Amino acid sequence: MENYEGLFIVKPDLRDEEVKNVCKSIGDAIAKNGGSVQKEEEWGKRPLAYKVKKSGDGYYYKVDFSAPPAAIMKLETAYKLHPGILRTMITKRG
Repeated sequence: MENYEGLFIVKPDLRDEEVKNVCKSIGDAIAKNGGSVQKEEEWGKRPLAYKVKKSGDGYYYKVDFSAPPAAIMKLETAYKLHPGILRTMITKRG
């Protein structure tokens, strides 16, 4: 298992409860694909450098997790298809 860091931008027009559900679904997808979450951080609502899908700001959410390398492509695909997530970036930690 490798260590990864995921940074997610969640749609800003969601209610607090819906944002928490999106964040929970991110962790659930990691567990479903054989990984485990080590640390979660909610950075709150922040302005974006440029508009993404007509949104000028978004909720930032960071997750440190470990997962098998084969699971990363599945996770990225699942996150791109999720309607509540604007952008995703997963990087391998050293």
